[in-house]
Amino acid sequence: TFCNVFNSVTNGGKTTLAEKLKNMLPNCDIISQDDFFKPESEVETDERGFKLYDVLDALYMDEMVTSIRNWMKSPASSGVVTEEPENTCDNLKNVHILIVEGFLLYNYEPLNELWNRRYFLTLPYEECKRRRSTRVYQPADTPGYFDGHVWPMYLKYKNELEENASMQVDYLDGTKSQEELLSYVYSDIIQELNKLRE
Repeated sequence: TFCNVFNSVTNGGKTTLAEKLKNMLPNCDIISQDDFFKPESEVETDERGFKLYDVLDALYMDEMVTSIRNWMKSPASSGVVTEEPENTCDNLKNVHILIVEGFLLYNYEPLNELWNRRYFLTLPYEECKRRRSTRVYQPADTPGYFDGHVWPMYLKYKNELEENASMQVDYLDGTKSQEELLSYVYSDIIQELNKLRE
């Protein structure tokens, strides 16, 4: 098995990239951190009235770890559709690939030993805020939420990651086209898979 992980700032393009890669890679499945959010009633609220969604405590991280470990134990029975992309190399057809995508993946120690490749999609403040404003969330963002909670938490976790010298992460510019990002990551994954096969 081979595990890739995409972390990014909100609206950085990780989900779209992961879905496109799934269609290009053999025996590939995706686990999304967004599927492990606690219900709104269990998410803490700070003194400004902001729901604290951009912290690990807002997620059922134990369940996420269990899901990933279960997939690693038995990827063939995980419900993956094993339709082979036309361009799949013969020597990769027996490989099972998992893509894990989310916004707080490198700051949770129990997960860090699992990844073969780590990618981090970044965006500048203005572009990130613009993209966020085009999305509809449940619950909806309250006025000031992006500047008061979302962006500061992103900077906090990104700084923690950058200070961790032992963490090997490939930083990607989220303002680049999806085609360019997809081409780069696909080539990188195939190269890593071929190294493992050797």
